[in-house]
Amino acid sequence: ARPLTVPVMLEVGQWDQEDSYGAPAVYRALEPKDTNNDKVTLVIGPWRHSGANHGGWSLGALDFAGDTAREWRVKWLKPFFDHHLKDAPDPRTPPVLTYATGINEWQTSPHWPMGTATPLYLGASGTAGFVKPAAVGHDEYVSDPAHPVPFIPRPIDMSDATQWKPWLVHDQRFVSDRPDIAAWKTAPLDKPVHIMGAPQVELFASTSGTDSDWVVKLIDVYPNDVPEPANQGGRPSMAGYELPIGIEIFRGRYVKSFSKPTALTPGKVEHYTWALPNVNHVFLPGHRIMVQVQSSLFPLYDRNPQTFVPNIMYAKAGDYHAATQRVWRGGTQASAIMLPVVP
Repeated sequence: ARPLTVPVMLEVGQWDQEDSYGAPAVYRALEPKDTNNDKVTLVIGPWRHSGANHGGWSLGALDFAGDTAREWRVKWLKPFFDHHLKDAPDPRTPPVLTYATGINEWQTSPHWPMGTATPLYLGASGTAGFVKPAAVGHDEYVSDPAHPVPFIPRPIDMSDATQWKPWLVHDQRFVSDRPDIAAWKTAPLDKPVHIMGAPQVELFASTSGTDSDWVVKLIDVYPNDVPEPANQGGRPSMAGYELPIGIEIFRGRYVKSFSKPTALTPGKVEHYTWALPNVNHVFLPGHRIMVQVQSSLFPLYDRNPQTFVPNIMYAKAGDYHAATQRVWRGGTQASAIMLPVVP
């Protein structure tokens, strides 16, 4: 509502497990007021929540090129403050500064997002690709609230910082044998796929219930032939690792309106759209891109009864029912992830 007069630097971790939404949302609100593109800077680092304030050499099983957090503080944050608060020379702070994971380097750009929306389609037989399938089909699984999919391997201790802080980069192979998820992946890539922005989910799905949660994961699948561990300190080898690039959930009752939730019609295909977190990531040649869909992420998110009730907080035991979930693909119901691809 007011002209922008104060220089602003917004910082967020690419794997911020507490607030990946805030900084990019503020950037979207402020950037149109930055008429000279010199007062607002968005920074996305390869960090967890508050990771910018600590050592930035690694996160979970991932290693980076040096201490990325200290590098940002020394090369960009302090000169920014020194210039605006102490009249030091103008450091020419870039409009956008992001760390490209996969190739481990800082990159500057004039705006955000940078990528062009490119659909990665879900296909038959667990395949994914950039060509839209002609025929309509579906994959299905049964979601049972009595046996929810955990967000990390059990046993889960939500007070354990070693579990909580890096959970967004945890190897997703721990759910690969469960019958209550569906997965699609590309063939090994023959060239890099570089994304800069927030991948957009375009999901066509139906349920036998009257409410449902939809969890979508975008995953970088490492090849199995990694010759040696790509990290230090006893952390896991990256051979075959399934690295989450973005995980986000959508509760079905809000498909028509966030302010007026309504029951789903059993068997009716609905079109769900929502965004995954903002990332700068390169899927390297030999890697595969995977999409997983499931209907619970427990106990991070409360279990959906899969029966519509006015308020899930007051759901009764009898409201919880297993439901058959169908993810549709191809033709006019082509589920896809819109990847923000750059050359």
